[in-house]
Amino acid sequence: MSEPKAPTPAPGDTYKGWLFKWTNYIKGYQRRWFVLSNGLLSYYRTQAEMGHTCRGTINLATANIAVEDSCNFVISNGGTQTYHLKASSEVERQRWITALELAKAKAFRMQAESDDSGDESTPPAAGQGGGARNSEVQSTLRTLGSKVEDLSTCNDLIAKHGSALQRSLSELEGVRLGGETSEKIRQVTERATLFRITSNAMINACRDFLALAQAHSKRWQKALQAEREQRVRLEETLEQLAKQHNHLERAFRGATVLPPSQSNPAIDSKGSVPGKGDASDEDEENEFFDACEDVQEFITVPADPKYHRRSGSNVSGISSEMGMDDGTTSLDEQSMASNPESPQSQEVVPVRKRRTRIPDKPNYSLNLWSIMKNCIGKELSKIPMPVNFNEPLSMLQRLSEDLEYYELLDRGAKCQSSLEQMCYVAAFTVSSYSTTVHRTGKPFNPLLGETFELDRLQESGYRSLCEQVSHHPPAAAHHAISERGWTLRQEIALASKFRGKYLSIMPLGSIHCIFEKSNNHYTWKKVTTTVHNIIVGKLWIDQSGEIDIVNHRTGDRCHLKFAPYSYFSRDVARKVTGVVTDKDGKAHYVLSGTWDEKMECSRVMQSSRGGENGADGRQKTVYQTLKAKELWRKTPLPEGAENMYYFSTLALTLNEPEEGVAPTDSRKRPDQRLMEQGRWEEANAEKQRLEEKQRTARREREREANRSANPEEGGHQDSYKAMWFDRCVDPMTGEPTHIYRGGYWETKEQGNWDSCPDIF
Repeated sequence: MSEPKAPTPAPGDTYKGWLFKWTNYIKGYQRRWFVLSNGLLSYYRTQAEMGHTCRGTINLATANIAVEDSCNFVISNGGTQTYHLKASSEVERQRWITALELAKAKAFRMQAESDDSGDESTPPAAGQGGGARNSEVQSTLRTLGSKVEDLSTCNDLIAKHGSALQRSLSELEGVRLGGETSEKIRQVTERATLFRITSNAMINACRDFLALAQAHSKRWQKALQAEREQRVRLEETLEQLAKQHNHLERAFRGATVLPPSQSNPAIDSKGSVPGKGDASDEDEENEFFDACEDVQEFITVPADPKYHRRSGSNVSGISSEMGMDDGTTSLDEQSMASNPESPQSQEVVPVRKRRTRIPDKPNYSLNLWSIMKNCIGKELSKIPMPVNFNEPLSMLQRLSEDLEYYELLDRGAKCQSSLEQMCYVAAFTVSSYSTTVHRTGKPFNPLLGETFELDRLQESGYRSLCEQVSHHPPAAAHHAISERGWTLRQEIALASKFRGKYLSIMPLGSIHCIFEKSNNHYTWKKVTTTVHNIIVGKLWIDQSGEIDIVNHRTGDRCHLKFAPYSYFSRDVARKVTGVVTDKDGKAHYVLSGTWDEKMECSRVMQSSRGGENGADGRQKTVYQTLKAKELWRKTPLPEGAENMYYFSTLALTLNEPEEGVAPTDSRKRPDQRLMEQGRWEEANAEKQRLEEKQRTARREREREANRSANPEEGGHQDSYKAMWFDRCVDPMTGEPTHIYRGGYWETKEQGNWDSCPDIF
């Protein structure tokens, strides 16, 4: 149950393992992951929570540790915190008791030493600790100040008497032996004596200062270390409070808290036992239970066994679509089994070997809050940020990463059923977020006219082109086409706001996917990305919101819901659920999974109203489904990814230099290349140069527009025109957008880039 540990851990070592913690009379003992470090005992629900959510912490310096029986023991700080814990065996309990006692002794000793003036001094009397320490520090500072003044005075006197002595010696050399000789010698002697006395005073003052500094240096070092540790603890506490405040606000807006009259009678009959359980466990498992359960808008249950043998009349419209009975192959197997051919795979074409590593990220520290505190409420694109907060990729390259799992569209292109195809499009939509889970670095803002090509025609059968078509607001157009029967295009503009505790990034614009064979045309939008812990703590990213994918040819829809992370939720983190319906609103598939790991699809055999009520009082829909089939699973990150900005295998290749690309390609951006090489100071200087060059070009365009504008129209129009995309109104959504006009790949083949602007 718990991790094997050494019987006697060394003091100060981190000790981790599973223990059972008492929560309440309903739940009893629950398994929790405990971590003992730096005199603090903290616990989490799972090991995965260690990076972002601590459920409780107790300081052992003031804690009491008591053994109840062979496996049980209690830790209490004499106040509000009491942990009733149970180990899996007596041996495991003894290991924990030994580790806790050692950690408590060390924490108490460090606390006592920080209160002491030295190894042999007496601690202040009870009740005088803070005042005595403060007055002693003030007294020491006054003494040191006095000694510094003495040193300064002695320095002035030494300079004065030294000059006088030098003058006397000079006069002595020029005097003739006679009656005045004895007088001059007497003056030299007096001044030499004064100089010696002053020098001795200087030496004594220096000695006193040094002795005093040495006497207090050890204490100051301990005090400084204690202050550093206290600061770390305060930052961790502030981080937890910020998270709890966010989730309490969210829970308050949407939660339905059970009143006392509806509480479980088992609790009333038993009564409450003081000290058993703590506030964090009770809150997370009881009071806010309703708030987190309403994330899912429907309930799925296994279908009746008859559906596994044959299709009933009530599902006749679905039975022929996918053939997904238990005896048939899954979506993946059915699609892929019929595709070993592909004309291109028959040709033996040498495939370029791509790089698998980039230089490790340097360990440069910079305070994000020192920059962001003056930018609350501003657009992210208008905040001047050093490259220390970036990753060595541009936003155009991040946009191209949407094609990481292009195989899902390849499989969708082979589907006979539009509803089955919708499942693959939905899985592709979710998969585009899988690369963001650890990617807290900000991509470079592309310069106006910057492009990025991703030519994977030989390896993967597709080509992709991005261009920055607007700078304020920043917008990028993207067009990808595959010889396997699909086209993807999008124009994404980013609206972002810094809210103090977190940063919200709202992508604006629609994504289009067109399948050549069926002429099915799908559109959808992206969800909101939130970066948490801007003030203190470890940055982490969440995706939340809803997506409606529409097939404009058939009327089919897929509604996806990205559940926001909840401190109180017992559900899996980063959860995504969805339902695929036809034009009449009839459900055919239920999708479930997480945006950072996998997506599954279950075929709906029957649906009905019933089950528990949602937050609005309406009954949830109950879907009877067949066994879930996996649509997509995230590819593991390459080895050492934590040192390479958590880049995926595809991301590692995006900034790899290539011959023949346009002079405006992101790979040729100098500040980005310098950052990748670890030369961050040079990258910051180059970034400022490029941004100033872009501002100069914009002012020149505005002057040109003013000169050529019609005075009757008033003002001027933006004269910038994208190189490879035409601005128009989207015929499907009615939104203004940019659509690829063609010509890029032909220009590349000719190697004629003369018409490209000079932006770098």
